[in-house]
Amino acid sequence: MLKSIVGCCKVYISESRNRSALEAVERASKLFPGAPIINSFEDVAYNRVGYTLVSDMGPSGPCHLANAALAMVKAAFDTIDFEVHSGTHPRLGVVDHICFHPLLDASLDQAASTARCLATDMGSTLQVPTYLYGAAQEEGRTLDSIRRIFGYFKPNSSENQWIGGLKSDSLPLNPDSGPSQVTPSKGVVVIGATNWVDNYNVPLLSSDISAARRIAKRVSGRGGGLPSVQAMALAHGEGVIEVACNLLDPNKVGGERVQEEVERLAREQGISVGRGYYTDFSKDQIISSYLKLFEDRI
Repeated sequence: MLKSIVGCCKVYISESRNRSALEAVERASKLFPGAPIINSFEDVAYNRVGYTLVSDMGPSGPCHLANAALAMVKAAFDTIDFEVHSGTHPRLGVVDHICFHPLLDASLDQAASTARCLATDMGSTLQVPTYLYGAAQEEGRTLDSIRRIFGYFKPNSSENQWIGGLKSDSLPLNPDSGPSQVTPSKGVVVIGATNWVDNYNVPLLSSDISAARRIAKRVSGRGGGLPSVQAMALAHGEGVIEVACNLLDPNKVGGERVQEEVERLAREQGISVGRGYYTDFSKDQIISSYLKLFEDRI
């Protein structure tokens, strides 16, 4: 194995319709070739893009991921105004969420340390309130607990959309880094470190958001459904609502099991279901793509 202490960073940015902004973000990442973008997933309805970066986390390069992510965040802040953003996916800022995952022989502690370093740099240099979660936060606070404090899951506009920035300059939770006041054009950023998480979305061929929310609740572990699954119902174009799921332990509950459960619950509501999809490569595919890229460079 050429490099076995490897980390993954996923950067979720609240934009997919402004091509020049995305190009600026991607150019910024290329300043750090040691942390290449392995995959990106753009969703126009959600107005959101997710980037997957991978880098060696050994003694010579633990900062590649953090430096690349910081450059991408700065470019996003320079080109995207949160106050004019709209989409059918919830978000807390221009950069909604960043998560670090250990790969191969890397440890969760290494991923957490990188997340904390990024949060400190981001809060001080970019002056944005930054929150830690998972292994990066001393009490292991969860991502969804932070989001609930901010009212993340409640649309702030009609047609199940989120429009504009946070409604108050004051914050309901003290940040781990950065100022205690929010800049409306930026919002806030949440940064964490966890073991691998898959995202799997299942389309319901319906416009009945209430029924879709009932299904999402019953699928989720929080609602008594599948353990280690988090789910929410999000409008996704005309006549489609997605049950968007985080699979916190995909080795135990994967996409196929989620698909089966959504189909079972939807039948009870008389709703047709489309084929679900992952929003990123699998963990193994990401590792393989990174190692192949590394081999091609030497």
